[in-house]
Amino acid sequence: METVKNHFFSDMGVMLGRSMRHVFRSMDTIVTVCVTPIAMMLLFVYVFGGAIQTGMDNYVNYLLPGILLIAIASGVAYTSYRLFLDKQRGIIERFHSMPIARSSVLWGHVLTSLVSNALSLVVIILVALLMGFRSSAGLLPWLAVVGILALFTLALTWVAAIAGLSAKTVEGASAFSYPLIFLPFISSAFVPTDSMPTVVRVFAENQPVTSIVEAIRALLADQPVGNEIWTALAWCVGIMLVAYIFAIRAYKRGV
Repeated sequence: METVKNHFFSDMGVMLGRSMRHVFRSMDTIVTVCVTPIAMMLLFVYVFGGAIQTGMDNYVNYLLPGILLIAIASGVAYTSYRLFLDKQRGIIERFHSMPIARSSVLWGHVLTSLVSNALSLVVIILVALLMGFRSSAGLLPWLAVVGILALFTLALTWVAAIAGLSAKTVEGASAFSYPLIFLPFISSAFVPTDSMPTVVRVFAENQPVTSIVEAIRALLADQPVGNEIWTALAWCVGIMLVAYIFAIRAYKRGV
């Protein structure tokens, strides 16, 4: 059993290294993921921020959690794209003809998404600091924020894997991310839900982005999180498990 585990982890490390080399050879991937969220942050803070009442003195503090989620939703589209290319070019089948753990190919893409998205989020947070973002949170709340963002990234990455393994065209492999990017706009990411019409408010308050945003926002402000963090974790873990099951099925069906 130990030999099998070591075999899997060593194979997964090789696949992770392969995918990360592709990312570092094309740094425009990370730059592209950062550009749109940063542009949105600049627009909302310096153009719309003065007209939006959030109850917080610093609008960038209010806005940042939602921007981070948008960046993740945008970033996982590249995972879907790379998986689609590997499948279409027969690279996955070629790897399966080698004496390696079959699932290590898929896990290599998933872990690459986790690392590359983490790099993008660091860049966005640094820009937010230049724009005036400040957090009074200590080490533990920050670790909790990192954990939530990692779980959210994994959840959306497995959704991306389904799209990449099931799509028939390159456009189809990436198009799934558009609704995910749009979802934070119908949440408390940019404005409090109290200002929304009833139907929209009900949807906004009961969709996953709002609970995740509220949990991260409270943690960064070093305020009581309440049940929001458990709701956020439940959404992330639930989406991840369901997406993982369907992604593995799509992977096995395709090979």
